[in-house]
Order: sequence, then structure tokens, then C-alpha cells
Amino acid sequence: MRHTYQCPLRWSDMDAYGHVNNVVHLRYLEEARIDFMFRLAGEAVAAEDEPAPFKAGCVVARHEIDYLKPLFHRYEPVTVETWVTKLNAASATIAYEIKDAGTVYVRAETVIVPYDLEKEHPRRLTAGERAFLEGYFDDSAAAPRIR
Repeated sequence: MRHTYQCPLRWSDMDAYGHVNNVVHLRYLEEARIDFMFRLAGEAVAAEDEPAPFKAGCVVARHEIDYLKPLFHRYEPVTVETWVTKLNAASATIAYEIKDAGTVYVRAETVIVPYDLEKEHPRRLTAGERAFLEGYFDDSAAAPRIR
């Protein structure tokens, strides 16, 4: 299963060449990831003895992004699909596509690491976090890399 986020394009997202700036694409991924991991996961029922998924802390360890086609400003939002391609005890890989009905503009992956904010070090995924991520797991649909 994939999470779908509708992301509006802003006039200020464009660069001097008239298309969405490469850094802005990372912001789109962030918006979709926050919606996925905090809003959607927060709506999931967490165990009574643990906090809502990812509220205890989570950091980005790595981004990888392939820009496939230029995205030009328009008034219709772009779709950002998000799913999980790898689960470890203390990290997960989230894949994305920024697209519309006919075009994929970006494929990307982010490695996230659960993080203990008080102790300032990585931690393991909680049972609730793992259960949530497993619901969106699909390693057959990993974002292909362009090399």
C-alpha cells in the first residue's frame, strides 16, 4: 500500500529556469513524509505503554533523489506517493514518487532513524512504529535508481 499526499506548488518554488527548484523537491518529500509519519501514523492506535508512533523522535540519515523530468509551476497539486522498502531494527527506508497522472518527475528514498531526543542517540523502532510501517511495506516497488 502507498500513502498519497497532494502537494500544492507555490510560485516561489520556481527557480531562474522557470521550473521547480531541486531543493524544493526535497521539501515536497518532507511534507509527504511528515503527513505519513506524524499525521497518518498518529491516527493509528498506539499501545497504551508507548507513545504515538514517531512522537519519541526520528531523524533523517540519508536522502537519495533522481530528477527525471522538470516540473513547472501550475495550479493543480502534484501527487507524492510514499511507501516503505526496507525495515531494520533501528531504521527504515521510505521511497517516494513525485508525479501526476501521466508523468513521474522525481523518484527518491530517505533512510529514517528513530531517535531518542532526551538521550541524543538512535533507538530501535517501537512495536507501534514497526506495525505502522509494515502496513506500507513493498520492497518490490522500490524506487529504481538511475545510474
